[in-house]
Amino acid sequence: MITKELIVRIFSAANILRWNDHIRPFDFFELDKQAHKMIIAYIVAKFEEGEGRKIDWTKLIEGGIFEFFQRIMLTDLKPEVFHELMSKKEKELNNWVMENLKEDLSALGCGINERFEEYFSDCKYAAFEKRILSSAHALSTKWEFGIIYPWNAMLYGIEKTKQEIDETIASFDDLSGIRKLMINKKYYGFLDLCGQLRFQQRWAQAFRIPKTTVLGHMLIVAIFSYIFSKEMKVSEKRIYNNFYSSLFHDLPEILTKDIIRPIKSSIAGLEEIIKVYENKQVDERILPLIPESWHEEMKYFVQNEFSDKIIENGKVIAVKDLTDYDDNKYNAVDGSLTEMCDKFCAYIEASIALEYGIKSETLIQSKQGLYDKYSGLSKNNINFKKLYDYFK
Repeated sequence: MITKELIVRIFSAANILRWNDHIRPFDFFELDKQAHKMIIAYIVAKFEEGEGRKIDWTKLIEGGIFEFFQRIMLTDLKPEVFHELMSKKEKELNNWVMENLKEDLSALGCGINERFEEYFSDCKYAAFEKRILSSAHALSTKWEFGIIYPWNAMLYGIEKTKQEIDETIASFDDLSGIRKLMINKKYYGFLDLCGQLRFQQRWAQAFRIPKTTVLGHMLIVAIFSYIFSKEMKVSEKRIYNNFYSSLFHDLPEILTKDIIRPIKSSIAGLEEIIKVYENKQVDERILPLIPESWHEEMKYFVQNEFSDKIIENGKVIAVKDLTDYDDNKYNAVDGSLTEMCDKFCAYIEASIALEYGIKSETLIQSKQGLYDKYSGLSKNNINFKKLYDYFK
């Protein structure tokens, strides 16, 4: 069972500023960077897989989560200092991270702590997946830098930073995914659209700290979905689907923005109209930016995202109980788990803001409403009541 301490650590990334020694048009946060990195890693890995290269998707997902945890623990280090220290004291720094996270990760069970330690102790473990994640890290940095560069053109050393970023990207030219993203404006457009979700703040009508974005929220939902899927001991394909359907579950908001629940539920049939519009926008403006061979999977992730479903005889079928479909051949996805994680994240967002002393009636009512409606739900052996009570 995930601990309250680990949940708070995960959300702390929404407070970690990036580029805070540069002029910037808005604040960049580590949580958004990590979310963008995981989306880019998916894109690169899909291209590599299309070239016939074997991807261990479980290791790729876990590796991204593990590196996220590592970065949270070493947050006070500037990137250049971080890389310099890692080049000289990598083992010692990783041991410190592992020791400080051991209790929280051990509580998750399923061998996650042991794999976390192996990931940072054995350079051969998930070597190809690590390279994909490193390339995604570099490309998400380049995307951020492209925004702040015009604001800092007069600063000493900015051209050196630009050169270093470009050289890092060039070092991954053996990856077809990186080459295609850098050459093909259409594919880069998908990466760019996903990055724009960091401009959209959640709870737009309520002041909060931290001000989580749609992009960062999607990663947290995906991390919870992955952890709970491992706890449920479901099939590998189901874990893959649960993580990526959660990571992309708010993707249509690139085009529609975040339509708040009171509006959706105020008029009968309005939510269905919004869904139809979202699906149309996905078909017309998002899917054309990715290879056609990915279209069905992406639609499977983002359409009816809160429904439990399988694929049988080439057709998507909604099911009430996935117990009899826990086999890779069914390509099952626990949309209900995505919804539970989504609502739990909203509850934590309200709870943390209130703990910071923001006495907002909107937050108080929303927190209580989320608790009353969703804390009693269960999914297999997941005790959501206990998780909600962490913040009660």
